[in-house]
Amino acid sequence: MIQKWLLLGFLLLLPLGAITCSKAEEQRRVLRVGFVPAENAQQVALNAQPIVLILQKELGLEIQSFVATDYTGVVEALRANKLDIAFLTPASYVLAKAEANVKVVLKSHRRGRPYYYAAIITHVDSGIGALEDLRNKTFAFGDPLSTSGHIFPRKMFEEKGINPVKDFKKVIFSGGHDATVLAVLNHKVDAGATFANFPDGKDAAWTQYLKDPKEQKKIRAIAYSEPIPSDNLVVSANLDPRLTKKIVNIFLDLSKDPAGKKMLRDLYKIDGFIPATDRDYDSVREAFKIAGIDLKEELNIKRP
Repeated sequence: MIQKWLLLGFLLLLPLGAITCSKAEEQRRVLRVGFVPAENAQQVALNAQPIVLILQKELGLEIQSFVATDYTGVVEALRANKLDIAFLTPASYVLAKAEANVKVVLKSHRRGRPYYYAAIITHVDSGIGALEDLRNKTFAFGDPLSTSGHIFPRKMFEEKGINPVKDFKKVIFSGGHDATVLAVLNHKVDAGATFANFPDGKDAAWTQYLKDPKEQKKIRAIAYSEPIPSDNLVVSANLDPRLTKKIVNIFLDLSKDPAGKKMLRDLYKIDGFIPATDRDYDSVREAFKIAGIDLKEELNIKRP
C-alpha cells in the first residue's frame, strides 16, 4: 500500500477502465509515466500533456500519466512497480536507485550544461548577507527530496557549522520552488533554498516564476552550491530494452527540435536531454552523507 503518493492522478488520454496490460512485454498496451511536482502539480500535469501525446503517437501505446503530490510519491510508485518511466530530481533518483529497480537513461541540460546549482535566497531588504546571518531567522526549504531545495543547502549549512533545526528560528517545507520564491518575496520567511541554472542570478527560480522584473529584483542570492548533476529520466529495469531505446530516442529528438525544446522548457525549465549513467550522481550521494540525512529514516519509506 502506498501511503504518501496518491497523486492528482492525471490520466490525460483514456479512462483507467479502458487500459489493459498483458504480462508479455511485446503485447504491452500502456506506458505508465510519473512526473515530480517541481512546481504546482496541476501546472506540471498541464505542461506534461504535449509530451504525453507525443509518447502515445510515437510508441503506439496508451499513456497513463500521473503527477505525484510530492517527490517521494514518484519514488514510492516506482518501488511498488506502479510506473514504467519517471522524471526525477537528482536526490529522488538516488533514493529510487536504492529503493526500486530502476535505471537512469537520460539527464537534462540547460544551454548544454548537464548541471545546475542550489541558491540560498533572501529579500533585498532583509539585511542578510551571508549564511551565518541566517541564525535565528525563518527559512523555507522546498520538498524534502528536492536536491537544490533541501539536500545541497543542508550540505552547505553543515559545512558552515549551521544546524537549521537548532540555529534557525523556524523551518518550513514549502513543497515547491515557486512556493519558496513567493514565501521569500512576500516576507513569509527571511530566506529560502531554491535552484539557479547558473551562479549569476540571471536564470533561476525567481526569474522564472516571477514575471514582473521589479519583483525579480526584490530577490537576492547570498550563496550558491557547487554544480549539481541535473534532473533525469529513469525507466524500470524490467522494461523491454527495445522500448527503452525508443523512449530514449524520442526525448533525444525532442531535445533537437525547437517545438520539442519548448515543451521541455515548459515542463521542467530544461533545454533537452543527454545520456546519463548512475555514476553521474555519486556527488549527490555524497551530499546526503555530508548533510547527515538518512533517506529511509527521514522520509519514512516503509517496505511492504
